[in-house]
Amino acid sequence: MDNAIWKSKLRNRTDLVLKMAKYNLKIIFAGRFFWFVLASLVFYILLAVNLVFNVPGFNSSHIYGVLIVPGILLVFYPTVFGIQNDADSRILEILFGIPDYRYKVWLIRLFMIFLLTWAILYVFCWLGYFGLTPFPVFGMSVQLLFPVLFLGCLAFLISTMVKNGNGTAVVMIIIGVFLLFMSDLLGKTQWNVFHNPYSIPDRMNEMVWAQISQKSRIFLGIGSIVFLLGGLTNLQKREKFLK
Repeated sequence: MDNAIWKSKLRNRTDLVLKMAKYNLKIIFAGRFFWFVLASLVFYILLAVNLVFNVPGFNSSHIYGVLIVPGILLVFYPTVFGIQNDADSRILEILFGIPDYRYKVWLIRLFMIFLLTWAILYVFCWLGYFGLTPFPVFGMSVQLLFPVLFLGCLAFLISTMVKNGNGTAVVMIIIGVFLLFMSDLLGKTQWNVFHNPYSIPDRMNEMVWAQISQKSRIFLGIGSIVFLLGGLTNLQKREKFLK
């Protein structure tokens, strides 16, 4: 009897969690999740085909460059337009009506966004492993997650400041272009957001490059936490969101 009650409670809680996850995903992606996954897959295929025909002897370094584009695309929409989607669906009034609830909601949402992005990238990595060239699949997916987390948390921070999806998108595109420009100047340092740990420069010791890569991941990790905390702090300014 006790086992039956325990199983019933577990089933009910599991159904509740799944329903909440499904509901939040609808809000996060505003019903466009399928199209963004499809777009990221198309970008991935196009970049992979270009790699095969134009880069002889490609390796893990090139695969990293191909995979980072769909990763950024996957995380772009839900973090940039998340606040606006809440406002359009009139969820903000509810979130600000419950003390500290908005923090929990957005922490869960961001966790779901990044977890789902990592899962899709993991699948893409396996496609690259079988379709392009063998490489450490799990390690590649984890390395890709660092710049994705950094840019995703930055987009969330900017969205809490701009409070408009299109405005946030413009700001993020400008920042992205600037970071790409700076990547040429900072290419061999840990400060490059698009640092490729698999692209070891000529005449550089592998141990030195590994240390630089480790510092790069620490920098991106700390930056992600700072941006996340900044965005959550901005959510305290209720009057600026409910005008």
